[in-house]
Amino acid sequence: MTVMTEFSPPMTERRTNLRLREFFDQASLLIEPFFDPANSWNGQTLELLAFRVMRENFPQISHEETQAFVSAAKLIFARRRTNP
Repeated sequence: MTVMTEFSPPMTERRTNLRLREFFDQASLLIEPFFDPANSWNGQTLELLAFRVMRENFPQISHEETQAFVSAAKLIFARRRTNP
């Protein structure tokens, strides 16, 4: 919890691509199963399938944005598993 005091600097937005934020909740639900260790194939994540699902469901997002999104989601899901 952050406590604001008169000496606290104002909070700034750290995200650089706010356009992806509007898709995040819906898209993360679609691709989360591909990063679940229980769904792995020979110990490997199904990351390529996550890319494919993103491209099929969000064609308006560029390839680079899809890569950034999947990479960020992968980190979030990994942290969520290690820090429940």
